[in-house]
Amino acid sequence: MEQVHFTQEKETMLGTLYGRALDARRADPILGDTAADEAVRRIDYDFSRLGLGQDGATSVAIRALTIDNLAKAWLVDHPDACVLHLGCGMDTRVSRLDPPPTVAWYDVDYPEVIALRERLYPARPSYTMIGSSVTDFDWLDQVPADRPTLVVAEGLTMYLMPEAGGELVRRLAERFPSGRLVCDIFSNFGVKAQAINLVVRRTNAKLHWGIDDPRELERYGLRLVSSLDAMQWASPDVIARLPLGARLAFRFVGVIPPVRRMSRICEWDF
Repeated sequence: MEQVHFTQEKETMLGTLYGRALDARRADPILGDTAADEAVRRIDYDFSRLGLGQDGATSVAIRALTIDNLAKAWLVDHPDACVLHLGCGMDTRVSRLDPPPTVAWYDVDYPEVIALRERLYPARPSYTMIGSSVTDFDWLDQVPADRPTLVVAEGLTMYLMPEAGGELVRRLAERFPSGRLVCDIFSNFGVKAQAINLVVRRTNAKLHWGIDDPRELERYGLRLVSSLDAMQWASPDVIARLPLGARLAFRFVGVIPPVRRMSRICEWDF
């Protein structure tokens, strides 16, 4: 068993890992990330303290699936791309998408997170893990700057300070010849309401960066391509497969605009 001693923002990634594992244990999973379930079973940690139940796990799985699908669609047209998975945590996205060896994939997160990944997850061709805070920008020197680049970030932006987040986006847009950023964002209302997020509250993590209009990031050299609010993440087929509690939660989200726009998944080109 692998013991972990993460705190605050680093500990929240165990919540999303556990959410994907709980989804994988369902008879009819949304994401079906069996690698996440295997990792949870090898980590010596009391996941129950995070307070994540099946409904929360379903939300985690839907968010991951939506970002997976957007990333996969872009990679179809860019088989020689570079992928930067920022704040990757214990996410097994590289395995789920399984890109060809012509894609150079980089997972970036704190050194202690990368050390755990190296112990739990297998190596693969054209795959590199970088141990660094994403806002310690020296790590960018390890990434080639001559390819179209897909930047993926899930559950990251809201934990950054606004100034550091904006500088990260600016540097990414300036460094690479072309590319796409796919990530989720919280509104300012979502940041202010962070106390209702059980995983955030129980890990004593703090949310900082709220973005009410995705076009705000265009000041850093991006161009908005799409913006999906929470009601647009799941297809009708996926919603029909959800447990009753999750379906009711979707209806609740849909009728209250500030709640519906609290979290979005967006794409920008640069």
